[in-house]
Amino acid sequence: MLPRYALQTLRARRAGFVGAFLALLCAAALVTACGTLLETGLRGEIRTERYAGTPLLVTGDQNVHHEQRKGDKVKHKAKPVSERVWLPADTVDQLARLDGVEAVVPEVTFPAVAMGENGPLDGSGPESLGHAWTSAALTPFTLTEGAAPEADDQLVVDTALAERTGLTVGDAVTVQATAAPTRYTVVGLATPEGGELTEQAALFFTESEAARLADRPGQLAAVGVLPEPGADPAALRERLVEALEGTTLQVRADDERGAAEFLGAADARVQLVSMGGAIGGTGLLVAVLVVVGTFTLTGQQRRAELDLLRAIAATPRQIRRLIGREALLIGLVAGALGALAGMPLGRWLFEEFVGMGNVPATLGLVSGPFPPAAALLATALAAWLAARISARRTARVRPAEALAEAAVEPATTGWFRPLAGVLALAGGAVLLAVLSTLRTEPAATPVTYLSVLLLCVGVALLGPPLARAAFVLLGAPLRALRVTGHLATEHARANAARLAAVIAPLTLLVAMACTILFTQTTLGEAAERQAGQGVLADWVVTAAGPGVPAEAATRLRDLPEATAVTEVVRGTVRTPGLDRYPVQGVTADGAATTLDLGLTDGSLDDLGPETVAVSDLVADGHGLGPGDTFAVVLGDGTPVDLTVIAVYERGLGFGELPLDHALLSRHIDRPLAESVLVSGEMDAETLNAALADLPGLAVAAGSAVAEARAVEREANAEVAFLGMGLILAFTTIASVNTLAMATAERRREFALLRKVGTTRRQLRAVVRLESLAVAGTAILLGTGIALATLTAFATGMTGAPAPALTPGGYLAVAGAATVLALTATAVPARLAMRRGDHHAI
Repeated sequence: MLPRYALQTLRARRAGFVGAFLALLCAAALVTACGTLLETGLRGEIRTERYAGTPLLVTGDQNVHHEQRKGDKVKHKAKPVSERVWLPADTVDQLARLDGVEAVVPEVTFPAVAMGENGPLDGSGPESLGHAWTSAALTPFTLTEGAAPEADDQLVVDTALAERTGLTVGDAVTVQATAAPTRYTVVGLATPEGGELTEQAALFFTESEAARLADRPGQLAAVGVLPEPGADPAALRERLVEALEGTTLQVRADDERGAAEFLGAADARVQLVSMGGAIGGTGLLVAVLVVVGTFTLTGQQRRAELDLLRAIAATPRQIRRLIGREALLIGLVAGALGALAGMPLGRWLFEEFVGMGNVPATLGLVSGPFPPAAALLATALAAWLAARISARRTARVRPAEALAEAAVEPATTGWFRPLAGVLALAGGAVLLAVLSTLRTEPAATPVTYLSVLLLCVGVALLGPPLARAAFVLLGAPLRALRVTGHLATEHARANAARLAAVIAPLTLLVAMACTILFTQTTLGEAAERQAGQGVLADWVVTAAGPGVPAEAATRLRDLPEATAVTEVVRGTVRTPGLDRYPVQGVTADGAATTLDLGLTDGSLDDLGPETVAVSDLVADGHGLGPGDTFAVVLGDGTPVDLTVIAVYERGLGFGELPLDHALLSRHIDRPLAESVLVSGEMDAETLNAALADLPGLAVAAGSAVAEARAVEREANAEVAFLGMGLILAFTTIASVNTLAMATAERRREFALLRKVGTTRRQLRAVVRLESLAVAGTAILLGTGIALATLTAFATGMTGAPAPALTPGGYLAVAGAATVLALTATAVPARLAMRRGDHHAI
């Protein structure tokens, strides 16, 4: 009987269940979209372009490995490094002797950009890389015009780049690679046999010139292995693996070649996994919270029906099973439709990440059956769980009390709900205490959003007494409005549980929106402030191309007015324990004049190839001080032991580990300086004159460094806004949905008020006052939760309990919540009044 009765109930009360259905549908779509990102990060194939012509590729190991022992168990972990790991050049001779090998093609790759007077000729195109013409067979490229380069001042350009820049055979062009810009003559155009390169551009030099520009003597970026005609590639791969046994070199085939070509794809995959899991998990928790409130509201609207079932001897178990099966049916249908809607949503989200540059276009989107299936299961389970939680009190009421209780809303909620609310708030307070000690963004972000959710759960559980307290405080000013204010106050006091169900999602919306918005502004402002305080240089030189060549720094140092010139290059390193830190390499001579890192111990005077300064974050995390040895793994996998010479506090503005410029630049793919800081009594004209024949350089005031940090932080924040914006959209829909449900069910109340002489205009005014009061209460509670969370976040990340709140951003959030509350109640109220008028007649 129960399944059939559940179906009959759903048919009879379709309007009452629409809200829960919409909330669950949105939750399923969100989980499916995030599951698609997660699955893509785990299983997505990386398409190759440059190495499409070689079935087998030998590269270095692009991971740092760490073994963690716990008793007799050994856990192996590996994390990718950020730069290319090069391999010994003698690998070519070793592999060429193997049976089944037709040719072994060495590869070097380096940034190489065709420059005009004002910067790159192809400023909006893909990354431009240089290679030796002898490695053209790896794609393969074939000449379509001209000839191969024979002299070191000659080059071949790929046809797609030539079309974008207007270069033709015979043209002279300046190329900025890893040394001083050099003039070359275009002697040929080449096209890849598989079609144009879309994610990179290629410039081909002679083998000797490519080796000079790569500046990696005795090393290769990769080695392509071409099998003899008729040879089995799988068998040849096994022989290659045996030949390289005992080394860290790896043999790659199929989509593994793409990972070696596009190094950023490894980090992108990790980011997709973490982002998909974080957004999906947060969204599912939000869904449970919202759907519990929705089912609670639905249960209040049908309380008389359920209490009647108890009065005619339905057992608590039967009531719970009835409500659970109703929810399960809704969850299954909503989950199926939401999963279908989530697949294009996941595709759109992935494309947005690609457009922002966080994910390479060569990483293929995976749209498998697992995310929709998981979303369907999770949604059905969430619906069932939410319904069982919301039905707890109704199922426990005694039959003798059921009909009497159905007449009015219960004055109390029992002891369990308030106790659970207090425990949730206590748990949130514990998480805030933990959050205030976390000093890295990857660790702090999940705790931040979990804190908001747990505090909102506490508010939702304590909703009825909070709603009553709010309307007691608002009662005096509302009653000043006479009829409408008196009606609004009395309705609120009599229906606190219904209003609590409405206040909870709005509170969550305000709290989440403020937290998402102001965590980014807090970090951005702190980084900008630290960079602004720490840059003492009068001028900064930057480049539109691959970097500022060393020749520029040399010329600036030769200026008589220059008192200090500091080259700055940035990268990342890992510790043997796999912690990852942003670093910057600086030239030590004059660094104290151009930079103030906020030293708390030690000095930068001895900064060199064997020393390092550390931020207080790194110092505290690893127990370091001046004189200690700190082991790190540089970007290309090279391990070094460095002696700590100083500790400083401005890590957000300058990275966590300042290294010697020469040391860091030798181990990154883009060795040119990102910027050059200049101190001295001179004007911009003097600097521009010294750099006149070096293309693509720009001179700005030293304060531009802080502005650049702010722009960079904003770009990074876009990813967080996009991902968490889905949760905000879902929460917004749920809030509107709950408000509309609560208003639509008031037709009998409106009919009664019309019978006693209340005008429709007065009723609309009552609804507006209630909506404003609900919005004000939710804004106040949500703001309090957000402020507590942001204060803890700022304490941990910046060292000061002062989050950066922008008045415009906060007013936008508060205004949006108010407009949502008014809009979501206005239309349902009008419809309910019309029905109420009909009922009154």
